[in-house]
Amino acid sequence: MEQVGAVRDLVLGYVHALNEIDEAARAAIPSLERLADVLGLARSRRIGRSGYVGTYSYTVHGAGCRFVSDNGAEVDVDFEADGSEVFDLWRLRWYGLSLPKPLDVTYQDLWAAVRSLQPLLTEVRPGWFSSQLMASE
Repeated sequence: MEQVGAVRDLVLGYVHALNEIDEAARAAIPSLERLADVLGLARSRRIGRSGYVGTYSYTVHGAGCRFVSDNGAEVDVDFEADGSEVFDLWRLRWYGLSLPKPLDVTYQDLWAAVRSLQPLLTEVRPGWFSSQLMASE
């Protein structure tokens, strides 16, 4: 299925964008040790619940944060209790739809792509994934 290659690229693009966001956030907020610290900083009002890190706007929500690049691509991520970044198929699909050239993919194709990227992607709980390619530790 040739679509799986395009969907794999979408998943890898999401992970790459998340790494770029991590770097931008660390540059904009020197006290940030990991991207998940944005939640604590926002909850303690040391930063706003929304704002900018580099060329990305952000909005803190529940257990995560939504980042939007200057080209409109949306990267929504949740954080585990240990601070690791996790995402699900809905977040990957939404990322694809928000790209400058939207890519509308099925959940079936996303599952196939995610499976094809193991062990780089790990299912940390049913339907939620983390990436070994992410820069933060």
